[in-house]
Amino acid sequence: MKISVRASGLIKSGPERTLLDDYLGRANVLGRNLGIGEVFENAVDTRNAKSKAEATKAVLSTHKPGDILVVLDEGGKEITSRQIAKHIAGWRDMGTHTLTIAIGPADGFDKTALPANTISWSLGKQTWPHKLVRIMMCEQIYRALSILAKTPYHRQ
Repeated sequence: MKISVRASGLIKSGPERTLLDDYLGRANVLGRNLGIGEVFENAVDTRNAKSKAEATKAVLSTHKPGDILVVLDEGGKEITSRQIAKHIAGWRDMGTHTLTIAIGPADGFDKTALPANTISWSLGKQTWPHKLVRIMMCEQIYRALSILAKTPYHRQ
């Protein structure tokens, strides 16, 4: 299974890019032994989108039926790191080809443009900058894989 973090907006060189790449690299090292083919991030330029629906469709443009789509949304279900690990293991074991975790544009996703089987998660009630959300989600993927690999990274 591949895990894709698709996010509206670009992260150029700098400390955020360095941190994001560090977590992706760590996740890829752990993922190899767990049946996770690749963990990667795709930036989607939504600046030319004329509507919320257009921006949503741009972020979700690579999603295929049968793959798992999780969108991050402030109204989504708050989920623990252990629950993320359990979901990833379950989807992997079901033979899912790609898990896409999508971070939408600043105004959020157009709910009418989301596929019917979309899962919605929240990283909490706070409002976070998109760059930090992307980093935090990549860290959570790494943490989930470390839980599955039984490494000491997650201390709970």
